[in-house]
Amino acid sequence: MNDAASVVRVLTWNIHRGVGRNGRYDLLPVVELVRRHDPDIVALQEIDSRGSADLQVAPLAFLTQSLGSHVAEARTIEAPDGHYGHALISRWPLAPPILHDLSVRRREPRFAIETTAATASGPLHLAAVHLGLRIGERRWQAAKLAEIAGGAGETSVMLGDFNDWPWFWPWRDMVRRALAAALPGRTFHRTYPARRPLLMLDRIYCRPPSALLRSWTDPTARRLSDHLPVIADISVAPTASAAHAL
Repeated sequence: MNDAASVVRVLTWNIHRGVGRNGRYDLLPVVELVRRHDPDIVALQEIDSRGSADLQVAPLAFLTQSLGSHVAEARTIEAPDGHYGHALISRWPLAPPILHDLSVRRREPRFAIETTAATASGPLHLAAVHLGLRIGERRWQAAKLAEIAGGAGETSVMLGDFNDWPWFWPWRDMVRRALAAALPGRTFHRTYPARRPLLMLDRIYCRPPSALLRSWTDPTARRLSDHLPVIADISVAPTASAAHAL
C-alpha cells in the first residue's frame, strides 16, 4: 500500500482476454506486471472465462486473489462455458455496485460499474467502463457517463477503455468533451496499439482536477496485450470521520 494514506494508486488495463502476443493464454504475467505498480484499485477489461472449465481457478477469482480483496464485476456476455466482461478490484471494501446498462441494440452489451471504495482517507467514488466501438453508441454512452459522474461525491474517478477514437471533428474526443465538466482531470497517454501506441483509448478521469497527482504507462505491457495500462496517483482528502479514525 502507498505510504501516504491520502494517495490512492489506480490502474486500468485492457488485458486482451489474457492472451499475449505469443498467442498463449496466461494471466500470471498480467498479475506480475500489475503488482509492479502496487495499485490500490485496478480496473481490468476483457476478462474472459469462456472455455476455462479445465482451469483450477476461474480467471476473475485468480485476479482478485492476486490483486485485492474486494471485487465488483460486470458480466457483459454470458455463455454456457463461462462469461466475459470487466471488473474493479480493490484493497478496500467496495459498496454494493450499481451496474449501469450502456448497451445499444445490435451491438455488444456494455455496462458501467459504479461503486465507492472505503479508502483510508474516506470514500472514493469510482466508475469503471469499457465503451463501444461505434460513434453512435459511444455518443449515447458518453451522455450516460456524464450523468453518473455529475451525481457523484467530491472526489470521483472514472477509468477504463473508452474507445474514444479521435478520427475527425465533430466526433473527435467525444467522450472527453462529454465528461469535461463533471470530470475535468484526465490522463493523456497513448495506449493503443501497444506495439506502437497512437491512440489514447485507455484513460483515467477525475474530479477535482488537482486530485490527479501524476500518471504514467508501462511499455513492457506490449508483449501481454494490444493495450498499454494507465496508472495514476489520486489524492483523496481525508474526511472528518477518517481523520478521527487515523
